[in-house]
Amino acid sequence: MAGRSEPTALIIIDAQQGIDSPVCGRRNNPQAEAHIATLLECWRGLGLPVLHVRHDSVWPDSPLRPGAPGHAFKPEAEPLPGEPVFAKTVNSGFIGTNLESHLRDASINAIVCAGFTTDHCVSTTARMAANLGFDTTVVTDATATHERTAPEGQHFCATTMHETALASLGGEFATLVTTQALVAEMSRHA
Repeated sequence: MAGRSEPTALIIIDAQQGIDSPVCGRRNNPQAEAHIATLLECWRGLGLPVLHVRHDSVWPDSPLRPGAPGHAFKPEAEPLPGEPVFAKTVNSGFIGTNLESHLRDASINAIVCAGFTTDHCVSTTARMAANLGFDTTVVTDATATHERTAPEGQHFCATTMHETALASLGGEFATLVTTQALVAEMSRHA
């Protein structure tokens, strides 16, 4: 779990304004942005590495496509000068980017994931990180997702999608933790 003496990178995934587009449907956890801001304040205050993953959608009608207003970062998660931004076009922050080599070159073996959406890009990035051998943590209340409809028409609310995505990550792929618990742990190890 994050918080050991080795450097731990905070990776903020797809914290972009387009996440709130009506085309995405209803989402859960309206406090996710506030929790992301708290994590950023902690990491920056401790001088730990902060990395940003941005989705550059290739779909012309996507709110996350370059040039669309929704492509911009949310104000709570705006990268500071010097904080790397890794642009991706798929769900994983590791595909088509140099995120893995950046982490390895910096001798970073532990990462913390937060952002959007729990069941898509956060999950895919966390799963791949674990498969690549990174000690991976997902911050449960600094993530959120949207409602979904199954092919057979069954509706799943955003909270159900969020909770089942976290349940499938916990233990096998990532340590799950809340913002408050993680900030307290990081502060103890500072």
